Amino acid sequence: MSDSRSNAPVNEEKLDKLAQVAVHTGLGLRAGQDLIMTAPLAALPLVRKITEHAYKAGAGLVTTIYSDEESTLARYKYANDEAFDHAADWLYEGMANAFGNNTARLAIAGDNPMMLAEEDPEKVSRAQRANSKAYKPAIKKITGFETNWNIVAYPSVKWAKLVFPDLGDDEAVAKLADAIFAASRSDNADPVAAWEAHNADIHARRDWLNAQNFRDLHFTGPGTDLVVGLADDHKWAGGASLAKNGITCNPNVPTEEVFTTPHARRVDGHVRATKPLAYNGSVIEGIEMVFKDGVAVEVRASKGEENWNKVLDTDEGGRRLGEVALVPHSSPISQSGILFYNTLFDENAACHIAMGQCYTECFVGGDKLSEDEVAEKGGNSSLIHIDWMIGSADMDIDGITPDGERVPVFRKGEWAF
Repeated sequence: MSDSRSNAPVNEEKLDKLAQVAVHTGLGLRAGQDLIMTAPLAALPLVRKITEHAYKAGAGLVTTIYSDEESTLARYKYANDEAFDHAADWLYEGMANAFGNNTARLAIAGDNPMMLAEEDPEKVSRAQRANSKAYKPAIKKITGFETNWNIVAYPSVKWAKLVFPDLGDDEAVAKLADAIFAASRSDNADPVAAWEAHNADIHARRDWLNAQNFRDLHFTGPGTDLVVGLADDHKWAGGASLAKNGITCNPNVPTEEVFTTPHARRVDGHVRATKPLAYNGSVIEGIEMVFKDGVAVEVRASKGEENWNKVLDTDEGGRRLGEVALVPHSSPISQSGILFYNTLFDENAACHIAMGQCYTECFVGGDKLSEDEVAEKGGNSSLIHIDWMIGSADMDIDGITPDGERVPVFRKGEWAF
């Protein structure tokens, strides 16, 4: 079953609107600005639409780097063992150089989430570690918001069949496409205006949280009693954000979250996942963790535990938190009832935390902080950044002020203010 067809049953009008959202709302692309795009071959129809709208917006040069599932799997079938400790550092160094010179970044998600499920977990882990190390120069430009960037999605056949296993290929693709369009607000008559209204709501939540200046967040729910300390001089973010190059962008399309940086050394308690995590070609289910002084000292999973632990052992920061994000249970993605097996969507269905790298964007004056200053304030450093979902309709969250006062933030999965 090939995933590279360009005639999949995807609504052309909505696809065109998604491309417009990606270029104008997601990237805020400026005239004369170059664009680097990465995409699976299956996303070719969306790549072409985005390229068209990018050039209409005055883009300088649009360069697309494609991935292919069969080629990826061929590596695991035929490559020499030592090949799994190498990555294309020359490519990522070039991308980092481009981002430093004001090139915009757009990624199209759509790979088969289970692509590597049957491969040797040791090789998968080694390849992921090598790639993360090579990618570091480029990802630092992204996490540091040095340029405008965006992620959108396109429904490949294998992804669609994973989400809707009882449907035929075309019907599954069409249904997943409609779910992507709805979550991305590209099924609106004027999706750009819909995003402006949505951003205004997210910013109102963000501004309230920033005004509170909480020291900690206390999460309670089934299997969860977790106190997440917040980094010194932390700042809440969400929705449209200003990159250092002066361009306002929406990094994730869709997005429902308001997020900030936890204190990497002040997280204590236990927490249970409320949704499976699709990561690196496999699905990890039933995650439970115990944190002490910021470190995940106990890690369990009902499925994929070995893989999950290997990922967390990528480096010293892999077992500490780099992000905490608040998402109401009533979010459109949650209410759809669809498990997307894709973090871009599933993280916007529930409150979540992320293992690994923090965002310097989430500090007051973060654009001027050195790496040492970020670490001193509690920011975490790692080659990984992996979001996993902990929120539900039963989740309560209290904000704790520097004076110890408790302020309701969430009650039964919804904003309490």
